[in-house]
Amino acid sequence: MHPTVESVTRRIIERSSQSRRRYLDFIDRERGNGLNRERLSCSNLAHGFAAAEGDKATIRGGRAFNIGIVTAFNDMLSAHQPYGRYPEQMKIWAREAGATAQVAGGVPAMCDGVTQGQSSMELSLFSRDTIALATAVGLSHAMFEGVAMLGICDKIVPGLLIGALRFGHLPAILVPAGPMPSGLPNKEKQRIRQLAAEGKVGQDALLEAESQSYHSPGTCTFYGTANSNQMMMEVMGLHMPGSAFVNPGTKLRQELSRAAVHRLARIGWDGEDYRPLGRCIDEKAIVNAAVGLLATGGSTNHAIHIPAIARAAGIIIDWEDLDRLSSAVPLIANVYPAGQGDVNHFHQAGGMAFTTATLLEAGLLHRDILTVAGRDLGDYAAEAALEDDQLVWHAAPAESRDSTILRPVSSPFHTDGGMRLVAGNLGRGIVKTSAVDPARLSIEAPCRVFEDQHAVNDAFKAGELDRDVIVVVRFQGPRANGMPELHKLTPPLGVLQDKGFKVALVTDGRMSGASGKVPAAIHLTPEAHGGGPLARVRDGDVIRMCAVKGIVELLVSEQELEKRTPVEMQHEQCGAGRELFALFRDRCDAAEQGASPTLAAAGL
Repeated sequence: MHPTVESVTRRIIERSSQSRRRYLDFIDRERGNGLNRERLSCSNLAHGFAAAEGDKATIRGGRAFNIGIVTAFNDMLSAHQPYGRYPEQMKIWAREAGATAQVAGGVPAMCDGVTQGQSSMELSLFSRDTIALATAVGLSHAMFEGVAMLGICDKIVPGLLIGALRFGHLPAILVPAGPMPSGLPNKEKQRIRQLAAEGKVGQDALLEAESQSYHSPGTCTFYGTANSNQMMMEVMGLHMPGSAFVNPGTKLRQELSRAAVHRLARIGWDGEDYRPLGRCIDEKAIVNAAVGLLATGGSTNHAIHIPAIARAAGIIIDWEDLDRLSSAVPLIANVYPAGQGDVNHFHQAGGMAFTTATLLEAGLLHRDILTVAGRDLGDYAAEAALEDDQLVWHAAPAESRDSTILRPVSSPFHTDGGMRLVAGNLGRGIVKTSAVDPARLSIEAPCRVFEDQHAVNDAFKAGELDRDVIVVVRFQGPRANGMPELHKLTPPLGVLQDKGFKVALVTDGRMSGASGKVPAAIHLTPEAHGGGPLARVRDGDVIRMCAVKGIVELLVSEQELEKRTPVEMQHEQCGAGRELFALFRDRCDAAEQGASPTLAAAGL
C-alpha cells in the first residue's frame, strides 16, 4: 500500500476502534436475536406474503432466500425512470436463482437539477436522511434475508446505505440503471449558459440547450454527485463489477442487473458465502471511496456523505483524512465540469475498470476488502461485456483509450487529488482544486457579503461585482436552511473571472459536482447560523484564501471580531414543505460530521 493511504487507514481504524466494535456487536446481535421471518407470528407472516402471487407458496414454506427491493423509482427523475420495470424483472431473476423477491418499500428521489435555485432545494440534503428512514421502515418488516437497492442520484445512494447499514447483518447490493447517452457537447452547453448569464441569449435558446443536454432516461452525464456515487460503489465493491456507467435499455445493462440478483441470492446469511453489508463497508472500503473520489475529481458533496455513511457503520473519517489522501492521490480523470468529456466518454476510455486497475497497481486502493462480487477488489479491474448473449468480464485495458479523459497513475492530470482542507479564523472548509487554474488557488481581496445566491446575481447584473472580490454567501449551512446547492453562482462568477478579475467564493453552503473553475471554499464549519465566524464578516473586509497552504482567514484583528455582534439569519423557513423539516435543521450536526440530524439524534 502507498504509505499515506496506509497511515490514513490506520488513523481511521484507531479512531474508530470503539464505535466500530459497538457496530459489529450490534449487527451480530441483530442477526442472532433481531427480527427475522422465523420469529414472525402466523398473522405477521400471512400479512407479509398475502399479495406475493406466484411466490406465495415459496415464501409461506420458508423454503427460499427472500430479497427485499428498496426502490427510488419515479418517472419524473430521468435517472430513476428506468427502475419502473426492475421489480417485476427481479422477481423472475430471483426465481432463476431459487430465491424470491418483494418490494420492501419506496424512497423519495429528489432531483437537485429540478430544484436548483428554488426554495425546495432546502429540502435536498435532508432528503438523504428521509431516504435512510424510509429504507429502515421498509426493512423493518423482517421478511427479508437480503437487500437490493435501486438508487443512483445525489442523496439517494448515501441515504439507502445509511438506512441499510442499520440492518447491516443482511447482504446488500446496489443496482444502478446507468447514464443517458451523451447529448449537447458540454463546451457548447457551458457557452450558452454563460451567454445567458451575460444577457446575450434569451430563455428559449437556454431551454433548448438544456433540453439537448438532459434528453432521455438515465443519469445526467456530467460528473457530479450522482455519477460520483456510482464510482464509489464500484471501488467499495458494492456493485457487480463494471455496472456503473452502462446505458439504460441495453442488453448488457439488463444482464448486469440479472447477475446482481443471482449474486445476492448466493451471499445470503445461511449460505457458505455470507457477505453482510455491515462487514463489506469497513474502514478500508471507506478509504477506497475517498481515494476514488479524489482520483476522479468527484463531487464535493461526498465530503459530507462519506463521513455520514461511515458513521452509520461505526467508522469516523474527517476532512483532515481527505486532505492527507488528496496530497497523495493523483487526479487521473478529466470529466466535465473539469474537462469536456462526460461519463460516457470516461466509460469508453476505460472507465472504472482502468481506474481501479491503475489505482490498485499503485497501492492506492485496498484490494483486500469484502466485496459483493467475489474474491476482492481485483475483480473490479474488469470490463463487463456480452458474448453470445452471455455476461462475461474482460481484464481492464492496459492503456487508456483516451488520455484527454483518463490516464494512469504514472501520468496524471495533477499530482494531487484536488480536494483540500482550508482552515483559519473563518472555520474549516473544503476547496475543490481540480478544475481551478493553479494561478487562481490563492487570492486576497475585499469581500462582498450576501445571504442568498439570488442577491449575488442581482449584484452581478448591476455591475457591483466588477472588481477583485471574494463573494461571501452565508446562512446556507445545514442548520440554517438545509444547505442547498448554490449552482446559480457558477455562471456569474465565471463571467467575472473571464473579465480578468480575481474572484473566489466563501460559503457555509454546498456547490457539489458543479464546482468549477472559480475557487470556492465551501461547507465552512461552524456555519454562520448560531454565531459562527461568517456571521461577523462585513462588506469590505479583506479575506485571504489559499488552497495551496490550506488557509481561509479574515484579515481582521481578533479584538475587532470580538466587538462585532453576529448577524442573525433572516430567512423564512416556510413554504415548499420546509416547515416540516424544522426538527431536522434543529438537530443537525456539522458538515464535517456528515450534516445528519438522524445520526446525531441516534447518538451514532
